[in-house]
Amino acid sequence: MKVELKVNGRASEVDVEPRKSLLDCLRDDLDLKATHAGCEHGVCGACTVIIDGQAVRSCLVLAVQGDGLDIRTAEGLTDCAGELDIVQDAFCDTHGLQCGYCTSGMILAAHALLLENQAPTQDDIRDAISGNICRCTGYGQIIEAVELAADRLRQRNARPDEALSAERGMA
Repeated sequence: MKVELKVNGRASEVDVEPRKSLLDCLRDDLDLKATHAGCEHGVCGACTVIIDGQAVRSCLVLAVQGDGLDIRTAEGLTDCAGELDIVQDAFCDTHGLQCGYCTSGMILAAHALLLENQAPTQDDIRDAISGNICRCTGYGQIIEAVELAADRLRQRNARPDEALSAERGMA
């Protein structure tokens, strides 16, 4: 079945079996490896992507359901020169990552939160990342990273998607 997926601002026509997950399509058909396969049951959050502004577990979505939706993966956060975006940079600055397996899902969950709420409390952040399991950091540095990213976005008076566009010279 042919579907048109808009991933990271680019439209791609993909021929997929109706039962193929969006996770598998992103990794296997579109070669976007930052979306990690973890539990494949929607529990760990390693496969988190942003679909139409919402953090979604891509292992629970069929590729055919993504037809025509705006999908963002971790690869879509950096600019062409490989510069980190505000949230990614905050994770680095606070050591909010260690092994890196959960990192792309955590960063995308943080992006989705900051699209809705530019001044999240620690409880808001905990709630936003509660569906993402990290076995290395203890979450303290991740919460700190999201707070730092929110502060930097407020200083720029921009949402994460607007800051990303400005960094790429599209604003």
